[in-house]
Amino acid sequence: MLEVETVDIKPIKTDADYQKVLKEIEKLMLAAPDSPDGERLDVLATLVEAYESKHYPLEMPDPVEAIKFEMERKGLTVKDLEPMIGKSNRVYEILNRKRSLTLKMIWKLHHELGIPAESLIKPPQVQV
Repeated sequence: MLEVETVDIKPIKTDADYQKVLKEIEKLMLAAPDSPDGERLDVLATLVEAYESKHYPLEMPDPVEAIKFEMERKGLTVKDLEPMIGKSNRVYEILNRKRSLTLKMIWKLHHELGIPAESLIKPPQVQV
């Protein structure tokens, strides 16, 4: 078992609490999953996740960035997007922000690629 100065498990309410829990998590990172330290790590990570989602919410990417991210992550080409968006020229228009996604495209991209619908319906960012 790792020698770790433990903190009481309680809701994280302040930045000082947050920093203290992060330090403990760092010390517990090598704990075995089903050990007491591993279980403590799981609980502390859950508390940190709740605190971060409340105090540091992440914005969803705009539709084009979300599509490009999934393309890169899954090794997809323009040709792979054709069943969801249309012919290659249409895909390029979407990726180059010349055309907006339709509801049908949004549904297909969400269903086929798992891109969050909230991201796909977000207004696209204006490129400067």
